[in-house]
Amino acid sequence: MSGREGGKKKPLKAPKKQNKEMDDEEVAFKQKQKGEQKALEALKAKASGKGPMCGTGIKKSGKK
Repeated sequence: MSGREGGKKKPLKAPKKQNKEMDDEEVAFKQKQKGEQKALEALKAKASGKGPMCGTGIKKSGKK
């Protein structure tokens, strides 16, 4: 029994990813995604400022 075996094992380091050059299609696709994301966030902010869409809720009848 050696003292080095116990405890949590360290994971092996993953090799660094190579930065590949993006062609025009990939750049355009990334720009399109960023634009859609910004539009979605703007809509979320606009919608969160208002209350519920229909303010009536559950209607109760006058009968008992």
